[in-house]
Amino acid sequence: MAKIDNIEACVFDAYGTLFDVSAAAAQCQEELGDKWAPLSQIWRDKQLQYTWLRSLMDEYVPFWQVTQDGLDYAMATLGIDNPELRQKLLDIYFKLDAYTEVPDMLQTLTNAGLKTGTLSNGSPEMLQAAVDNAGIHLDAVISVDKVGIFKPDGRIYQLVCDDMGVAKENVAFMSSNAWDAWAAANFGFQVVWVNRFNQPPERLPGQPREIIPDLTGLPAILGIG
Repeated sequence: MAKIDNIEACVFDAYGTLFDVSAAAAQCQEELGDKWAPLSQIWRDKQLQYTWLRSLMDEYVPFWQVTQDGLDYAMATLGIDNPELRQKLLDIYFKLDAYTEVPDMLQTLTNAGLKTGTLSNGSPEMLQAAVDNAGIHLDAVISVDKVGIFKPDGRIYQLVCDDMGVAKENVAFMSSNAWDAWAAANFGFQVVWVNRFNQPPERLPGQPREIIPDLTGLPAILGIG
């Protein structure tokens, strides 16, 4: 029995939800040594912080620039001065791997007649490169670049309704970023928080309908399969 029904479209955050943001640093462990995990964490934290700060400052730049700035901050923090390694990390990040359960999960949703898409801070070219690299199909690849501000601004979530032609109450939205999940729920989506990193719940407006550790269990929540 479906826990969430009347869904017409399943929309996913990209980074950390569909695509493994730790893959770039993990693939450079030989060069980074024991600094690979701290670099990955600092890079991700600073990347997100810059999106929020730039939104508040009204100083939007494409996410690819934010990604580079976050990496530069992380490398400086850890005392890493290696232009070749920097470029290698960026090249890998541009084509991140999808989590292992993603292709089969998406195919199950498509077979059930649901629209699928991603809504992401990512720049359009970043998102398309990741989708192509993973060999997955999505009906919509939606970037905040259309609005010129980052999540969690409500105008970003409205893009799904406008681009995919669905009412917000008929959208299932999945994110591994808790702040994103809460914001999307506050907007009016039916939200499933993909708590990949075993985090505590946020203390923010909005409330996800369901919490799962990865995307394997999503079809069952929607009453599919």
